[in-house]
Order: sequence, then C-alpha cells, then structure tokens
Amino acid sequence: MTAIGMIDSPIAGVSAVTLRDRIASGALTVVELCEHLCDHVRATEPQIGAFAWFDRAHVLEQAVQLDAYRKTGRPLGPLHGIPVALKDIIDTVRIPTENGTVIDSGRMPSRDAVIVSRLKAAGAVIFGKTVTTELASMEPAATMNPFGLEHTPGGSSAGSAAAVAAGMVPIAIGTQTGGSVIRPASFCGTFGYKPTFGLVPRTGILAQSPSMDTVGVFANHLDDVALVTDVLSGCDEGDVATSPGPAPRLLEIMHERVPVIPTFAVVHLPSMERVSEPMRSALSELVEVLGDQVFETGLPNAFSEAVIARDTVNLAEMAKCYYRYGTQRDHLSESIRSMLARGEQVLARDYLAALDWKALIVAALDEIFERCDVILAPAAFGEAPKDRTTTGDPMMNGLWTFSGHPVVTIPVFEGANGMPMGLQMIGKKGMDGRLLRTARWLVAHIDGVSEDRADG
Repeated sequence: MTAIGMIDSPIAGVSAVTLRDRIASGALTVVELCEHLCDHVRATEPQIGAFAWFDRAHVLEQAVQLDAYRKTGRPLGPLHGIPVALKDIIDTVRIPTENGTVIDSGRMPSRDAVIVSRLKAAGAVIFGKTVTTELASMEPAATMNPFGLEHTPGGSSAGSAAAVAAGMVPIAIGTQTGGSVIRPASFCGTFGYKPTFGLVPRTGILAQSPSMDTVGVFANHLDDVALVTDVLSGCDEGDVATSPGPAPRLLEIMHERVPVIPTFAVVHLPSMERVSEPMRSALSELVEVLGDQVFETGLPNAFSEAVIARDTVNLAEMAKCYYRYGTQRDHLSESIRSMLARGEQVLARDYLAALDWKALIVAALDEIFERCDVILAPAAFGEAPKDRTTTGDPMMNGLWTFSGHPVVTIPVFEGANGMPMGLQMIGKKGMDGRLLRTARWLVAHIDGVSEDRADG
C-alpha cells in the first residue's frame, strides 16, 4: 500500500544514502532537493499535520549554505544535504520547541540539543519540528496516519513517523519511553529504530523518565537509520547514561557478511492473547518460512510483574521531571494530571524496588540470547486502531525500553484493512550493529533475495 503523497514524493524509493551520494557527486544540489520536498510538504501537510513548525525560508537558507560549502572542495559530512525532521521536544536554536503543551507555547531554546549540534556538524538540514503528543505522553495529537486518516498514527513520536511515511522527509528523529518509536513506525509503515539505552545522548531533550528515555530514528530505508545513528551516537558529559567507547559503525557493520545463518526466537510477551488474528497469522507464516532457524519460547511469569515495575518507574520519574508543569495543572489534560498524581504517590522504596527489575529482565533475556541472535515479536497488537482517541497500546514495547535493549521494527506485515503492521526485532544490549545486520538479512530473506550462504 502507498502512503498518502508518497507516490508523488521526490524521494519515493530513494534512500538518504543515495541522496547524499548524488549531492556529493554534483548530480543533485541541496537546494533542488529541499525545494522539491518543501513543495511536497505544502501539498500533503494539510491532510497529515505532521509538523509543529515548518518554515520553507529557513530550510532553503540552510540549503544555500550547504551548496556553497560543497563548492569550496572541503570534505563533506556524512549527512551533507540530508533533510532531517526533529520531534518537538528536542531543543533547537532559532526554532520553537514547545513540547506539545500550551504551557511552553513560544518557547525558544538558547542552545541546540547535543544531537542537533551533531546533525548540523554532519551537514544535515534541520527541516522542521514534528508534532508530539502533550509532553510526549499518551494524549493523542492531531497528526493523521498517512495510510488511513481515520486510524491513529501512534504515540508521542507520531509526527516524525507520519512525515517519513508520507515522503515529506527521508529521516526523522523521535524518542521512546514506552513505545513511541516502535509503535508509530509499525502503524505508519516505516522502519523505526530504538538504540541500546545510552548510545545516543539526550542532553537538550525533554526528560520524562531518565531511566528509559531513548532517542530513536524513523526512515523508509534500513541503511538510513544506521547512517544517522552513527552521527548521533557518542558520549556526552551532560548525559550520565552515555559512556566513552568506540564509534558504533552501524552502517559498516550492517553491510558486513552475516557469518552464519541467524537464529531467531519468537517470544510470547505478556498480553500476547490480545494480539490480532492477522498479526498472529503473519507471525506464524514467518515462523514457517524461517523453519529450523526459529524457535518459540515463553517468558517467565515474573515478566508480568516487570510490566508493573516499568510503569512505577515511569510515573515516579515523570512526577519529578514534570514538577514545573504540575503548578499549571489547569493547562494540562486529564490524562497528564492523572499520571502526575499517581507518580506523586509512589513511595521511594517501591521506586527503588521497581528499578531492580531491570537487571532481572536483562539476565532472563541473556539466557534466551545464548540460543539466538535476535528475538522476534509483534511491534504492536496489530494494525493501527481505527480510533483517533487513542495512540495504541505500548504493551509490546515497554519491556524493551525498560531493559534498554536495542529494537528495530521492519514494515513487513499487512493487516485486514490493508494497514501496515511491523515486526519487532530485539537485539542483545550493546549489539546494535549485529541487530541491524540481522534485520537487513531478514528483510532480504522475506523479499526472496537469493544470497550466498547468509551474505548480508
């Protein structure tokens, strides 16, 4: 199925890697690319509502500067000329960052978030700010799903997912605390990638739950999520979750030969009984295709308790991080007020005990990873609900965010109404390159590409 506007998009079927290389060779200018994309936004944005802030003049100002820089003959950055949209909780100089709430209306940050500085240094075009839900939470925003306007586009990063799905921009950045990258990607039919916790710094990004908040990427091509994450990754002294280490080299590793045919585990998550029949059938068909390469396994009953622990941590940390918003409760939705009230009631002992569950989850999953390369699971219960009053249920995603494992969703399934459904692939912590390499292998395998042995 083709997303609204995608068939007319100037980047339909073209990856950011290809666009970058065409710009570098002189076959395409940044101004030409940005003018075409701005025209496409003008044509499709009234239907989709993906952007919280968009200014054609600002986009073209950057494009002119980048084209002039290329003519100097100096080395180009890895994202030179590539438009990237940012979720509107990521601080940007000269551009409003309003966090999805009227309380921050007109807020103009004095500094860029660390990842924005890295994007600019790599030559990216900051294309606009995408719509987020109120304070990146569960209250639905106005953005439409490009595959079906009556269906929800997903959670708090839905603007980023919709912008990519509709071909407005090749890459968009979001964040995930529960399932706000993986679920919108599944609902909108894009690739969505949540790296290992701590790989990408969050300095200058609205904090909701510092134990779980993770920057993620949306793109229509798997190469592109690796390309941009390589740029974003690295230690930052402003984010204690990051640590010094070698560059992840995700794009390079993703294209390496898979040393052996991968083994997959299909895990049955809590609430698996709520998964739709089309999703069950699609997953069963995939298991049949993979044959001896896959095994099915359940999770210990304790994982149901871990779901409660994740919620406890999220609510307690939200109450702390959003304290300043609590003083203006009349401007908050009932759902946010309720979450803040619940978080304020969490006892310190219960919060600390809930945090202990993270290590237990990692240990249990490590036992499964001893038998497989990647875990497979539905990215959501099924296709996007035909209900604009919900963002969908993050139950299929929250555990991986809590534990900090890397996750990528690939748009390979289709629901009963023709809406996209994503397959969620979970990798071992710190093994992001291996996860993306395996994802690339699986996409090729599903597409019926014949490869020598397991050549990625």
